[in-house]
Amino acid sequence: MNPQDYDNTKLYNPEFSKHGYIQVYTGNGKGKTTASLGLAMRALGRGWRVLIVMFTKGGNDYGELISFSQLCPDLKDNVKIIQAGLDRIIYSQNINESDKNTIQKGWQEAKQAIKNDDYQLIILDEANIAIDLNCISLEDMLETLKNKPEDMEIVLTGRNAKPEIIELADLVSEINPVKHYWNKGIKARKGIEF
Repeated sequence: MNPQDYDNTKLYNPEFSKHGYIQVYTGNGKGKTTASLGLAMRALGRGWRVLIVMFTKGGNDYGELISFSQLCPDLKDNVKIIQAGLDRIIYSQNINESDKNTIQKGWQEAKQAIKNDDYQLIILDEANIAIDLNCISLEDMLETLKNKPEDMEIVLTGRNAKPEIIELADLVSEINPVKHYWNKGIKARKGIEF
């Protein structure tokens, strides 16, 4: 759809703002987590309760963790972050039982929060990776998403989103690399990549 095809008078409808949707940010490009965290900040600014579960990511050397820890009390009280990963990068070749157990524990906490309707926005960061690595069952994820509270917004990020997740989602953005400075040998930078 082209931007000129939108009817701007129908872009905001209070009736639909009470309904929660499933969003997916996937693809091999940079910016999936960044997009979801921007959405978290927007939701916090509107007084929403937000849960962020960071699958496959542990440790404390993430700029977003520092930022969220320094929010003003009103905002800080409305956000919870669960790190469901060890302090290392995992791939199919190096994943071990400790990684799987840590991811599963985070998934159980996320499922309980969804069931309890504790939050208005839940971000399952790198959930697609966790599914792809068989740390979260695709069937369990699909069942949980299908039975989410009606007004809860859920976001899944990470490359390799399964076709079944894409089919179920209401919004899917595929972020693909066109050009990246990493190809010139530039390493990850604090404040930009983490």
